[in-house]
Amino acid sequence: MRPWHLGNTTVRSPFRLRDGLVALSTSSLQGNLRGREQEIAFRRLLGEHGIIELGDDETYSVGRKWRSALNKLGFLYPEVPTSVGIPQSEVGPLDMITPNGWRLIRAETVPAIQECFLRALAAHYIPSSLEKDFDFSVFSPLRHTLAVMLELERQTGESRLNFIEMALVVQLTSSNDVLADIVTQVLALRERRLASPNKRQFDRQEREAAAMAHQYVDSTFNDYADTNLRYLKATGLVQSKGRGLALIPEKHVFIERLVQDTGIPDSDRSYFITLCQGATLPTDHQDSALAVLDDLLQQLHRRGIPFDAKGKPTGTPADIANIRYEIEELLSEQNEVEYATRQALEWEEIAAYMDLIISRKNKKTLSNGDEIEVPKAEAPAYFEWVLWRAFLAINSLANKPYEARRFKIDQDFLPVGTAPGGGPDLIFEFDDFVIVVEVTLTDNSRQEAAEGEPVRRHVADLVLHYGKQSGKPVYGLFIANRINSNTAETFRIGVWFTHSDDKMRLDIIPVTLAQFKAYFEALFTSGRVEVGLIRELLDLCSELRSAHEAPAWKHKIEYTIQQQIALYTLSN
Repeated sequence: MRPWHLGNTTVRSPFRLRDGLVALSTSSLQGNLRGREQEIAFRRLLGEHGIIELGDDETYSVGRKWRSALNKLGFLYPEVPTSVGIPQSEVGPLDMITPNGWRLIRAETVPAIQECFLRALAAHYIPSSLEKDFDFSVFSPLRHTLAVMLELERQTGESRLNFIEMALVVQLTSSNDVLADIVTQVLALRERRLASPNKRQFDRQEREAAAMAHQYVDSTFNDYADTNLRYLKATGLVQSKGRGLALIPEKHVFIERLVQDTGIPDSDRSYFITLCQGATLPTDHQDSALAVLDDLLQQLHRRGIPFDAKGKPTGTPADIANIRYEIEELLSEQNEVEYATRQALEWEEIAAYMDLIISRKNKKTLSNGDEIEVPKAEAPAYFEWVLWRAFLAINSLANKPYEARRFKIDQDFLPVGTAPGGGPDLIFEFDDFVIVVEVTLTDNSRQEAAEGEPVRRHVADLVLHYGKQSGKPVYGLFIANRINSNTAETFRIGVWFTHSDDKMRLDIIPVTLAQFKAYFEALFTSGRVEVGLIRELLDLCSELRSAHEAPAWKHKIEYTIQQQIALYTLSN
C-alpha cells in the first residue's frame, strides 16, 4: 500500500506557512505564482522576509513547493484539473488567497492559528482530484489517525501513538481497515520493540522490511511520519509524548465529536469549496459546542480554577466559542505555570539546547537516550525559548511565565516564531530588580546596526516603566554566539536620550551564549541557584565599563564570569 501524509514534506514546520502567506498577501505576486520567473520571485520574497534561507537553488524549486503546500491545504485556490469538469471560476481565482487563508493571516493567537490548520486538515480527503493513485476509498487522514488514537486509549488506557507506529502502521492504513485490527498491529509492533535490546537497530530493520514490502525507499516512512506528527500538532488536538503523540485531555470531547463525522465530500466541487473555506467543526453546531463547553467547565472545577459562567450568553455557537476561548486560555496559563515549575529539574536539557544553538547543529542525543532538536529554520525562535526556560529554571520570577516571554508557544510549550518587533524578547521581573533579555544569531558587523538602537530603546522604555511603577532597577542582558566589538561599545557607553532630551544611563551587559551556559550550569552544579548572584554578576560587569573600551571590556566580562564560576565551585 502507498503511504499517505498530511501537509507538505517540504515545509515541515506548518506554522511557517502562515509567515509565507502573510508575505504573499502584501505582494503583487498573489495570483501570479506559476512559471520560472514567478517561482524565482516567490522564493526571493520568502527570503527577503527571513522565512527561508535562500542559499543555492539552481532549480528555484522552493517557490514551486511553497505554492504547492499552500494550494494543498486550501490557503491558496488550487488549480482545478480539467479532467474534473469544473470551471476554475466556480472554485476561485488560481493562487489567490482563500477565505481560510485570510483567516490564517488574521489569526493572532496560537489557538486561532491552530483552528485554521484544523479546518484545513479536516477538509482534506484522499484520494481526491488533487492527490490520486491511492488504492483505497476516500477518507480523512486526520479523523482516521485520531480514531486510531481513541481506540488505543480504549484498549490500553492511553492514547499515545509512537513515531515508529505512525511510520510503519497508521500511515499505511485507511478507513477501509478495521480500527481494532490497526491497534492490534500497533501494539504488536510496540511489544516487539520493547523486547528488542537495540531499539535503533530494530527500527532500521522494520523500516527496511516495510520498504521491501511496499516498494518505497526506507527513509520515506520516517519523512512522512515526521511530517504527519508536525501537522497533527498544528491542529492543537494532540501533544508530544516522547517521540510520539497523545490526545490533549482538554480536547477529548471535541475529538470524539470530530471523529464521529465519517461523511465524505459528495462531489469534487464541494471538496474544493470546503477545502478553500475551511471545514465545519463540531463547535460550529450548538449541541456539540455546548457539550464541549460543559466538559471544559468540569475540567476547570477538577483543577480548582475559579470561573464564573453565570450571565454569559450561550444562545449561539459564537457566544459559546467566546466562553470556550476564555476557559482554554485559563487552562493554558495553568499548564504553563506547572511547566515552569518543572524547569529546575530539566536544567541539563536546557543546557543541551544551548549547545545546539552554539554549535549550530540540529540534533543531540541526551544521556537518557532522548533526542532533542533545533530545526535550522527555527533557530532564532529556539534561542529566545531556551533563555526563557533557563530563567524559569532559576525559579524566582515575580511575573508569570507567560508574562516573561513575548513569543508564542504551542501546546508542547515550544516556540511558534520569534518575539514580535516593538519590544524586548524577554522580560524577567524579580522581587527587587528586572532583567531584559535580547538575543540574536547575527554575529558579524551588522550586529550593531541591527541590535544597538532597538536593544537600548527597549531597555530605556522598561527603565521608565518600572521607575514609575515600582522603582526596580532594570538590567539589559544581550546574548549572542559572538559579541561584535562595535555592539559591545554601544552598550558600554550605554546612553539613551528621551523625547524630552533627558539623558539616561543604561546597564546592558553583552555576553556570549557559551559564557551564559557555563554560568547557568555552575549555578546548578554548585547548588547555588540564587537570582541574587546573577544581579551581582551584572553589577560586577557593569562596574568595568568606564575603565575599558569594548575589546578589553569583553575580555574582562569573560574573566569575571569565570572568576564567579570558580568561586561557586570552591564554595560547594
